Amino acid sequence: MRQSLEILLAPLQDLQALVSKEMELNPTLEVVEPAQERVEIESETSQELEDVSEREFEEEYEVLARLDEDNRESFQRGEILQKPSADAEAKRQFMLESITATPTLQQHLKEQLDLSSLEGIERQLGEMMIGSLDDDGYLSLSIDDLAESVGLDVEVVEDVLDEIQSFDPVGVASRSLQECLLQQLSRSGRLGTLEAQIIERHLMDLGRHRYGDIARKLGVDEDEVRSAAERIANLDPKPGRQFDSEEAVYVIPEVFVRKGRDKWNVRTNDRELPTLRISRRYRNLMNDPDTPKDVKRYIRDKVRGGGFLMKSIGQRQETLKKIAEEIVEVQEEFLEKGVKHLKPLTMNEIAEKVGIHETTVSRAVSNKYMQTPRGTYELKYFFTPGYKDESGNAVSNKSIKDAIRDLVDRENKSKPLSDQGMVKALQEQGYKVARRTIAKYRDELHILPSHLRKE
Repeated sequence: MRQSLEILLAPLQDLQALVSKEMELNPTLEVVEPAQERVEIESETSQELEDVSEREFEEEYEVLARLDEDNRESFQRGEILQKPSADAEAKRQFMLESITATPTLQQHLKEQLDLSSLEGIERQLGEMMIGSLDDDGYLSLSIDDLAESVGLDVEVVEDVLDEIQSFDPVGVASRSLQECLLQQLSRSGRLGTLEAQIIERHLMDLGRHRYGDIARKLGVDEDEVRSAAERIANLDPKPGRQFDSEEAVYVIPEVFVRKGRDKWNVRTNDRELPTLRISRRYRNLMNDPDTPKDVKRYIRDKVRGGGFLMKSIGQRQETLKKIAEEIVEVQEEFLEKGVKHLKPLTMNEIAEKVGIHETTVSRAVSNKYMQTPRGTYELKYFFTPGYKDESGNAVSNKSIKDAIRDLVDRENKSKPLSDQGMVKALQEQGYKVARRTIAKYRDELHILPSHLRKE
């Protein structure tokens, strides 16, 4: 069962290594090239199998039995080759949720939310906030948007946000770099310090190392400002990144999406996986009345283990395909027209459609990629919160960010758009977005304010 879960979670490169390791421990498994498989099966004869002496097999059996003796007990029951019962599926889900792994930022915060005093609609709002955090740990939705989406007063939303911001890591759920740094100072009892004054009033000057200007404005010595800047540099501007364990890797797409005549076709990348089969040599030994009972018992366990491995790989590929098909169904306009038409989508929606747990979806899509005519994307890319435009259509926040970037790229550099100007420009495109949200997204995109973009 643990092997089945490892196979589901493993990216393609890791799965290749896992299969190779299993083959070293299971002599009944063999790899066959797809083009040669039928020819080899038809060409095998009992005469060829008899060429292997009994002594040679017994020596091989002894060595492999010692290598893998500890693993034999796991596969001595035949139920694993049958359709799993409801009880077995429940155990499998429990094990999936129990696998030791570095928790995501959302998982870490959800555990703290479970221990908080928030209940009912406020708890649901807390979950929405946690789900809306970006990779750096910043809140990607404005207070006004959150209040409107859940039908609560702004004051209530701010109270819930205060609760989330009290969680670990310090600075999480902030709406700006300034708020993030001040949260960290507040938690350590340093709000009245020179560092706090610099962050509150002169953060832009600090970013440009204008220590002399800051010193004159605050009436302090420049050396004091430099010392305070060093202390500020020890704060964490991206508290969510400590939960980002992903490293740059060579990407092999798990899923391919192509446009057919009347629909989008989805297929999994089966070519990168070895084609496995149970060796006929060992099947014949099982049917040989002269084969010792203990040897037959060993082979039987190994055949069951091999069959379970192949079944687990098939189940993994089928799960990925179902998830990808549901993603493609929702994101068809994205595939046709681009990022501007990316739709909001949650893992819970996909889980309900596929008939699996949300946790399974989260683990299954992690570090796995889909190749589309518009590029190769991590499967997690397609899961985003969103807004409703003036027509009532759902729009991904990635679409809003893309529209902001496009506005800045096309703006008159001598008269750059202000945040309020972007609000009006986006309204003309059908997006109704608050000015504070524009400022937040602009910061996330590393786009300077209009007065600093002016040429």
